[in-house]
Amino acid sequence: MTESTEPLRRAEQDPSPGPGRWDAAKARAARLAETAKGAPERIPLVGRAVSNLIRVNLLDNATRLAAQAFLSALPALFVIAVFAPATLKHSVTGSLRDQLGLEGTAQQQVQQLMSTPADGAAQSFGVLGAVVTLASATALSRALQRVCERAWEMPKNSARLALWRWVVWLLGWLVFLVVQVPLRKGFGAGPWLGVPLLFLASTGVWWWTQHLLLGGRIRWYPLLPGAVLCGVGEVCLGVASQVYLPHAMTTSVEKFGPYGVVFTALSWLIVLFSAVTLALVLGRVLAEEPVLSRYLGTRTEPGRW
Repeated sequence: MTESTEPLRRAEQDPSPGPGRWDAAKARAARLAETAKGAPERIPLVGRAVSNLIRVNLLDNATRLAAQAFLSALPALFVIAVFAPATLKHSVTGSLRDQLGLEGTAQQQVQQLMSTPADGAAQSFGVLGAVVTLASATALSRALQRVCERAWEMPKNSARLALWRWVVWLLGWLVFLVVQVPLRKGFGAGPWLGVPLLFLASTGVWWWTQHLLLGGRIRWYPLLPGAVLCGVGEVCLGVASQVYLPHAMTTSVEKFGPYGVVFTALSWLIVLFSAVTLALVLGRVLAEEPVLSRYLGTRTEPGRW
């Protein structure tokens, strides 16, 4: 009997939590949440990087860029290539093969498309279809411009002022895709020359990209850290693609047929643009570090951009 009544006696002696204790617990939880929310701002570099990545929404923007590249920019590259001379067609085929790891059936299909005579291509696409394809490809330029503006917390530029920039950047990016293969091979000299050349070219392209799509609202030097990080990311991913993509593409095609090319290529583009978005955001964070901002001339006061 004593053992059975002992829990009841202890419950009577220990009062249940009242409203005062509940309010105190909620107040402590609110203080902890506020402390955790402000913690990143107190960590000089890592905290600002995390805050900016959350604000830009890395994966969402990378997925949007990958989708626009796959659905609009790559078809535009095909349209340009089928009307181009044989040398350019060969360069485009080689670039796609190296960038996406195309082998076997997938590579044969791309080569068959590229070998279509110009007259047959003109009948297939038509002038209106080619123009619409090229115009829709500027969706990638627009999406990338929004990423650059979010990274630097800039207001959206007007379409009237940015229209020609979208077209120019798209053409420049397509040309860069074509010349990546000879650059990576060092124009026949080998990787010892190709890797540095590809790094310098990628850095230059992304440096120019930021300045162009931001409408010159940010000076050149503060954009350099992001361009360098983009160059490093493209070189590293280029090396990784030589190892990973051929096996992944072959396995995916064996399992899913022609759809396997779509799945693998889109997944790889998401990885690529995740690296680009990450580099652009971290580049802004590095440019505003006190050590670098003095040399780059970065203005960090709000509202002065």
